[in-house]
Amino acid sequence: MKRLRDVAAPGLRLLFVGINPGLRSAEIGHHFGGKTNPFWKLLHAAGFTPELLPPEEDHRLSEWGLGITNLCARPSRAADELTREELRRGAAILAKKVALLRPRAVALVGISLYKQVFPEGRTPGPGGKPETLAGAPVFVLPNPSGLNASFPGFLEKLVWFEKLRDWLDDG
Repeated sequence: MKRLRDVAAPGLRLLFVGINPGLRSAEIGHHFGGKTNPFWKLLHAAGFTPELLPPEEDHRLSEWGLGITNLCARPSRAADELTREELRRGAAILAKKVALLRPRAVALVGISLYKQVFPEGRTPGPGGKPETLAGAPVFVLPNPSGLNASFPGFLEKLVWFEKLRDWLDDG
């Protein structure tokens, strides 16, 4: 298994944050590498990238001022395999990373991720949040995984990627 490298640089327009790499992503060494995960299709359909990128070209996100990282580096089949300590430590590392990179905004990819980063958060669900992460505004997306029963289809997820784009453009 390969350790996923962050696709990040100072001053990004938007930093996407996943909870942790799946096993397929760790196998190929690229973010959102699951064969059925629509993350890259959602990015393109929502207008974040002018072309559909395969996971193997995740490094190209910086061409459009985008970056990607994870709360926890350890790959797993499912996020519920992560320990509370890993999640707590990951949240502290993420805050430091965001403070260093100073992106214009942060998109947490997964509603459960919001609860990990902001345990006292009082605005559940997807959308813009009142909290900031190291000064960066925060938007929460539904997890793009096909295992997400609350947002089961592509269009149910796409609407939130489009709202993120509009929120970012308006901000």
